[in-house]
Amino acid sequence: MFDLREEELSIFILEKKNHAVVSRHAVALSGGSNHSFVLDEKLAGVDETYLSLPLGLLNFRIVELPFSDMRKVTELLPFELDGLILGGSGDIVFDACLLGSENGRSKVLVAYLRKEVLRAVLNNLKSYGFDPRAVLSLELGQAVAAASKEGFANNLLTPVPLENDERIGIAVRELKKPTMDFRKGEFAHTADADKVKKSLRITAALAVLLLLLFLADTTMNIISARRENQDLRDDIRKTYQAMFPGEKKITSETYQLKAHLKELKDKEGSFVGVSPLETLRALTRISGPGVSLSEISIEKDIIILKGECPSLSDTQKIKSELEDILTSVSISDTKPSSGNKTLFTITAKGVKA
Repeated sequence: MFDLREEELSIFILEKKNHAVVSRHAVALSGGSNHSFVLDEKLAGVDETYLSLPLGLLNFRIVELPFSDMRKVTELLPFELDGLILGGSGDIVFDACLLGSENGRSKVLVAYLRKEVLRAVLNNLKSYGFDPRAVLSLELGQAVAAASKEGFANNLLTPVPLENDERIGIAVRELKKPTMDFRKGEFAHTADADKVKKSLRITAALAVLLLLLFLADTTMNIISARRENQDLRDDIRKTYQAMFPGEKKITSETYQLKAHLKELKDKEGSFVGVSPLETLRALTRISGPGVSLSEISIEKDIIILKGECPSLSDTQKIKSELEDILTSVSISDTKPSSGNKTLFTITAKGVKA
């Protein structure tokens, strides 16, 4: 806490958690009316700083308004002060607090000081690396806390001197909830916002970097997948050419292979079903005088035998012998021949396993 007084600058260093006093010392002002000072020693380990202004730097007005909403009060005060302050409200920085209400009207205390005065004090502290989080007034805070209808104006004009211990107690109270804070508008404390912006910039930069890495990885995966796809297509083309070396024009291996499969399926009857060799071996077992086969037809799932034998009973005998080696044997036709023999037609469905 930089406690600026009329003749010196008192410095209180407090612990952040319990506000216990760590140290305190005073610095004499350089003289004149600009309240300038010189800090000889470095204040190490300070996380936050606050500035208290003396009442001598402040001016006051008490304004009566028909409402007590401080948000509305703050919006209306610049217009009220334009008619009360020489030069208008554009050259000052101000804050206000509610003193009380009576007969539906609120009394508002307005404290203000010239911008160049506050700027000079803040620049002086900034030259030593300090940027106060808030600019308040210990005497003003004490006067408002002890305000009475009769003596309030006198407390502001002729304030009761405060000892260091009292000032520290008031400082602790003001740190928790300042009565007024003059860091408004162009003097607003921006260090925290700057830190957030810096953090956001770093976060954004990291996000962009991660996005670039993701895009690079995705691009590499796409390139790798395309290469693998091309290698696979080349392998398919080579395999197809090995299967069908006679084909010169290949436009779509998949389509052309499906066409070949359909063609093979249509010819399936020529390759599957009754085995001709096994059937002929089985037919060699047929014996008997005067028996001859004139036609043997072997298809996918049927065998047709045509021949000649001495009599109809011989036809039955041939059927019985065929039933031992073939399945579903039946005589489909018999008729006499010109040589007093019997012509027959026998069908079956395959050789028994």
